[in-house]
Amino acid sequence: MGVEDALTLLGSPLGGMDAGDLRRLGRALREEERAAGAAVPRPSDELIAEALSEPERLAAHDASYARAPRRLAALLARARAALAAGGTAEDALWALWDGTPWAARLERAALRGGAAGRNADRDLDAVCALFESAARAEERTGGRGALNFLEELSHHDIAADTLSGRTVRPDAVRLMTAHRAKGLEWRLVVVAGVQEGVWPDLRRRGSLLEADRIGRDGIAPPLSQGALLAEERRLFYVAATRASERLFVTAVRSAADDGDQPSRFLAELGVPPQDVTHRPRRPLAVAALVAELRATAVDPAASPALRDAAARRLARLAALNDDGHPLVPAAHPGRWWGLYEPTASAVPLRDRDQPVALSGSALDQLANTCALQWFLGREVKAEPPATAAQGFGNVVHVLADEVASGRAPADLDVLMARLDNVWDALAFDAPWKSRQEKDNARAALERFLRWHVMERGRTPVASEYDFDVTLAAGDAQVRIRGSMDRVETDAQGAAYVVDFKTGRAKPTAAEVARHPQLAVYQLAVREGAVDPLFGGATPPAGGAELVQLRLGAARRDGGETVPVVQRQEALAGEWAEELLATAAARVLDERFTPAAGQHCTHCAFRASCTARPEGRHVVE
Repeated sequence: MGVEDALTLLGSPLGGMDAGDLRRLGRALREEERAAGAAVPRPSDELIAEALSEPERLAAHDASYARAPRRLAALLARARAALAAGGTAEDALWALWDGTPWAARLERAALRGGAAGRNADRDLDAVCALFESAARAEERTGGRGALNFLEELSHHDIAADTLSGRTVRPDAVRLMTAHRAKGLEWRLVVVAGVQEGVWPDLRRRGSLLEADRIGRDGIAPPLSQGALLAEERRLFYVAATRASERLFVTAVRSAADDGDQPSRFLAELGVPPQDVTHRPRRPLAVAALVAELRATAVDPAASPALRDAAARRLARLAALNDDGHPLVPAAHPGRWWGLYEPTASAVPLRDRDQPVALSGSALDQLANTCALQWFLGREVKAEPPATAAQGFGNVVHVLADEVASGRAPADLDVLMARLDNVWDALAFDAPWKSRQEKDNARAALERFLRWHVMERGRTPVASEYDFDVTLAAGDAQVRIRGSMDRVETDAQGAAYVVDFKTGRAKPTAAEVARHPQLAVYQLAVREGAVDPLFGGATPPAGGAELVQLRLGAARRDGGETVPVVQRQEALAGEWAEELLATAAARVLDERFTPAAGQHCTHCAFRASCTARPEGRHVVE
């Protein structure tokens, strides 16, 4: 009976055992008695059940029958008592181990040496590993109990067991140690990593109890360095003679004297080593091999024979094995990235019978920067979480809104006090970065206040004003939703939209003239988005502005203490409507192609984008 069987019994009602449990107990008891040298009659399964469920009934049986069941019942009772008193699975293991003669038998076998001694050494190693696993499980989780510990052990996968049952294909590559290669032979053998200090390895090694040193005349002295070297040389000879046709031996030579050096055994092969001083043509990996074969198969500069040979090698790699699975799935052209047809969703991204919902920033991405970035970020929601820079902008926008709405005075000290209350909630990479950005926020708020109080010939009407309008754009309808940072009016009643920016970059004058987000604001004004602010009448659109709060103006415009103001004049022509139609068509037709530009600098998808060098290797 093994320790695991005993623990299973301890964690379950003993009277509920099935016939298989009883048979295992019977075999364990008989083996124990035979090992002790006692010839006893075979106890029946019923007798074992009595010993476990009602031990007092054993008194009516012959002592030769009842001795072993009584001893087992007492051992299990002691271990179960340890568990009931709050003991761990490790405590129960020790009670079982200490209460059986198994430890003494393993000790005697280990001291005798030979094959039985080596087996005993392995059993002792396994028992030590079992106790260590129990201790680690208790330290890691605590109080799990014997049954849970056994359940965890049952899910462990021992690589040696799973590999031993696998059949070896005759045309497959086999990886093994030199010891395992004894008696085998292949046409081609590669002995890799023959480095000094690794081969020969002159460190002493042995089993747990060093049973190999036990002989008839006592304990033999450990092997000398010379004997270890001779043993390593014989092992290298075994590895090198496994090849019937070709043998490759590889090593690394470092330029530094204290770096890696080839083994002394290389000089004993009788063949001068060939030094390869440059980097290998490609990594010795399957993916690199497939990439090289693909490139060769389509290389117009390669000869037809070479391209044909590359294609045949790819076909061999993509062939199915005995289990019906491809040897190297990536070798099949159907798995090559860049050769797939553009995918189409079974469910349309947008209902053509409904207006296409867009925002001003989305319009800019779809029409001018990168439609793929918009799709992955806005539709797939694959963008990373908000950064500290975005939090910086949100805080400044909120404080600007409070000043414009009258909820906070136009006083820098008051705004900074409000800023202090929320600043620690922003995540920065380092304390110095937090201090730096806080200084930038103070400068941005100071520029805002100067801009807010200066005479500009306009009166604020609303701040953070939400709007929702539907516009005609070619054959489609576009629903524009968003928020205007500030709406102002002049003496003539025209409406102006102001958008605060807190980034470090600013568009050029030409880009501002055709800025999509500002154009959308003006179209929204034209379609009545701000009518409630002007008594229900539609005001003329006077233009729109970008106010760069993080950037100081030029000296002629007021200097560093005032923000950069970039103005877009009132819309003229149909370019804004055409921009809307282009963006709507791309969404409805689901044409999200990448485009490279300055927007790639902060794009979260550049590493896998085929418009960038970082991602182009995927399809080339």
